[in-house]
Amino acid sequence: MVLLGIAGASKASKWQSHPSALDPSTHLSLLGLHSKAWYWCWCLLQSKMARGAQPSASLLLFSLGLVLLYFSSGSTIRLAEGQKTWCVAKPSADDKVLTANLNYACSQVNCGVIQQGGPCFNPNNLVSHAAVAMNLYYAAHGRNAWNCYFQNSALVVQSDPSYGSCTYY
Repeated sequence: MVLLGIAGASKASKWQSHPSALDPSTHLSLLGLHSKAWYWCWCLLQSKMARGAQPSASLLLFSLGLVLLYFSSGSTIRLAEGQKTWCVAKPSADDKVLTANLNYACSQVNCGVIQQGGPCFNPNNLVSHAAVAMNLYYAAHGRNAWNCYFQNSALVVQSDPSYGSCTYY
């Protein structure tokens, strides 16, 4: 939701919703701000205003500082030029979440490499298969950090997890 300050409005109604407002995730996506920190700041600001409270000056300055940092850095923090990353499943992730991730990733990319007889079938366990599928999805969608979130059950790593004949792309 986009909030606009109305000059001369009463304290209770100073922050009004714009009639054509979108949800915060849409605005963050439009700005290219996919970080959980950005979303957290947005939600904190929204929750304070939903209770009728004015956003504190320190919260507004902090948010402005994050926006300035984002635009002055030219984007998100980047790895060294040419450094490749991979997305792998956290070994501690819940089996139910990993199963959902595996099903989702394989609905978006070809997971033939983890089918029986494929180069990444062994070891035949959920964590290994989910890691391969999640990395295939991550690679196919631009290797962006937000493409490796998977309900906080994945990690971006800088060392190649390939093994034997199983190559992580």
